[in-house]
Amino acid sequence: MTLQLHQALVEQLKPLLMEPEFPELFDQLTADETNSTRFLLKMELNRLASACTRLIDLRNKTELDCEVFIFAGQQHYLDAPAKERFLEALALYRDEYTLGVYEQVIEAHKQRILKLRQSNKNEVVSDASPFIAKAVVLGSYFARSEERMNYSMRINVAQGHLSLNGITVDLSVGGARIRIPTKHGLQSNKPIRIKLLELGEEYYHQDLQQGIDYQVVDTEQNHEYCWLRLKRTSGSEALSQMLEKLIRGYKFRYKVDVNDVLVTTKGLGFERHYLPHLPHLPLFIESKTNSDANEPQQQFIISHKLLSRDNQAIGEYFKDENNICQLSNFLTPARLKRIIDSEDDSQYCQFFCFTFTAQGAKFFYSASLAELNSRNLLALFLSFGATKPSFRVFTVATQTVDHQQSYKASILPGDEGRYSALTETQLSAFSHVLQIIDMTPPKADELYQNWAQVHQNSEVQASVNELKIFGQKKISEHIIKLISLQFSERRNESRFAFKTAVMLSQGKLSVAANTDDISSRGLKLSVTTPVNFNEAEAILVSFPKLQPLAGKTSLASLPYRLIRTRKNGITLHLAAQVGHTPHIGVEFLNRLIEHNRDKLEKLTENNHNVKELADGMKNIAMRKLASVPYYLERTVKSAYISTLGIGTEQNHIANIFASQSDNTLAYNLAPLLHDGKLKRDFITPIRSMKPQNGLSYFEIFVQISRMSQGQIKVRCISDCELTDRTQQLSFIQRSQGLGEFMALRVYRGATGKPDLNYIRREREYINIHSPHKGKKLEEQLWNIIGVGEFLDVTQEVTLRFPELLSK
Repeated sequence: MTLQLHQALVEQLKPLLMEPEFPELFDQLTADETNSTRFLLKMELNRLASACTRLIDLRNKTELDCEVFIFAGQQHYLDAPAKERFLEALALYRDEYTLGVYEQVIEAHKQRILKLRQSNKNEVVSDASPFIAKAVVLGSYFARSEERMNYSMRINVAQGHLSLNGITVDLSVGGARIRIPTKHGLQSNKPIRIKLLELGEEYYHQDLQQGIDYQVVDTEQNHEYCWLRLKRTSGSEALSQMLEKLIRGYKFRYKVDVNDVLVTTKGLGFERHYLPHLPHLPLFIESKTNSDANEPQQQFIISHKLLSRDNQAIGEYFKDENNICQLSNFLTPARLKRIIDSEDDSQYCQFFCFTFTAQGAKFFYSASLAELNSRNLLALFLSFGATKPSFRVFTVATQTVDHQQSYKASILPGDEGRYSALTETQLSAFSHVLQIIDMTPPKADELYQNWAQVHQNSEVQASVNELKIFGQKKISEHIIKLISLQFSERRNESRFAFKTAVMLSQGKLSVAANTDDISSRGLKLSVTTPVNFNEAEAILVSFPKLQPLAGKTSLASLPYRLIRTRKNGITLHLAAQVGHTPHIGVEFLNRLIEHNRDKLEKLTENNHNVKELADGMKNIAMRKLASVPYYLERTVKSAYISTLGIGTEQNHIANIFASQSDNTLAYNLAPLLHDGKLKRDFITPIRSMKPQNGLSYFEIFVQISRMSQGQIKVRCISDCELTDRTQQLSFIQRSQGLGEFMALRVYRGATGKPDLNYIRREREYINIHSPHKGKKLEEQLWNIIGVGEFLDVTQEVTLRFPELLSK
């Protein structure tokens, strides 16, 4: 006989166990059993009825909030279902905490979790789509100065004559999060008064007895409950000290709330994957008084630019023959003012540029769409400029800096909420951030060739000489300060502008080059024609012009390794290949820099000196995203786009795909990815790339049709499926007729290892209080293998078709 076979009999006897006449009832119900079975049953029932001293602690074992439950002097931590089962079991054992109560609560909890996991698994199987991407918020990071812990207690909430009961979900000195019924009738724009009933019973404090005033900061709800996030607006300093002492004393007995820190850490972690590949160039603007005018007036100037690994080509484009950046004469104070005073998609924010070289000098021409239209020179500028290899199309996105927000991101409880005084002063001087976005299409001469016909058909034939008005003046010295984004893999050295001839060789390949800038361990070089060097082998570098300065030290055939190439192989970045012996090139260049530090022009500061400033500038720039970043995450068998990066402001691209999904912060990318496009356009290209390769891109034409009841239908066709110009024009016109046409440029690139060192302190904090959440986030960051963005290029694509504008 086993007890499992007689479990039904045990369950039948349980309710009678604590009755005075139990022996008689037991004999009657087990009359047909053998003596050995009766003995085993009685032993089992006596075991279940024995007093229990075990504490039940379900924290970190349940997805629900736990609250303290005290019974017979013992303190348990139970979620709502476990507490209900505990009370039910007590009724069976005459309100005594027995081993039967303990086992019944634990078994019910196990069965509930098992059922929940099974239902989730079934839901995933039935509802999961490889095209659903979750959102991660970038650029909006909580700066909580207080620790908040999960603390559940009974409360009374009052507003005017209205009074209702609820519970706290978490609690801090200056705020709280509470749960009340959905139909509460409270007005969120008016203060509410809360009595913390259980604290009022345990501590006598005037504020606790009268109630504490709170302001509603945020609300969320479902069909049953409403959760309010509150900020305390009343109460004495003595109350603050009591709450602080309470939280500190119970810090390791209750669950510290890490949700805000987790959200911020996740955002920063995903941000570190995206920033090395940021293709746009952020420019930081200062507003200064122009003292030259008859009446002093404010004017905007470009103060700093923020460099990532993949946005430096934009800055390089504006360098003249002397390596002087001409960006400040591209975006003049007058143009800056018009850009800042207009909307992001206005004609003042769309620019066309080209350059030409004469007698060794490089000349820059640029004009905004508004300037060209006002002078009726759009057709001439596009037809003439687009034929040149230097032709570029730029868009400028604007952002006003909100100095009310903290410049510093991810402030852990107790951290200093500000940078050093010097950094804070510099950051406070920025009035705006502009992002220069390169929208130049490949084969621009073909795409814009129809503007030549428009120009020829115009009534007034403008001469090319009329474009001279768009020639930029040139400056002879660097004005804009360069600040590099800080990454764990970046070199910790200053770079200096320095030109000298070098010879490069690798096997049978040999080519002459010139340095653009140097550091003791690295070189940036330019070659006249692209050379296909093998990244796996060393490149031997010789410095013939510097050899006389080196004396007997030979500066020939020094080993360097290729880090990356830019401008289609014209620009090379090399790093010294250091072995067990000192590198002669490193030693020589280090001496050269030290002896000529006053003469050499420093391009970037040492990382240590500008780390805070770069971090603060990055935080400001990320507040307003010019595009929608996405992340490719590997799975056991393949990969999928798991996450979209969104900001706090509405984004038209994200909204289109959000409308296809019923879940908040979930986006249905099926129109982009179905029919094998996920593998063709994302997985296969990204897996063939390396992190240092930079980004590639393709274009997608999007048709947005307005349906009944506010719904929309989205149809996406990539440029490889719609190659003919006539078909493209027809698609655009048909889309505009049905609703809306949009063109997207889809960038894609491979990611390296996650920069976990940047969020080290946040991860340590999370691992202390919620290790499983910290582990889950870390695993997700390691699984990100690709990153890119969706960029709206509708305005540029439309300009390829003069027919559309002529209407």
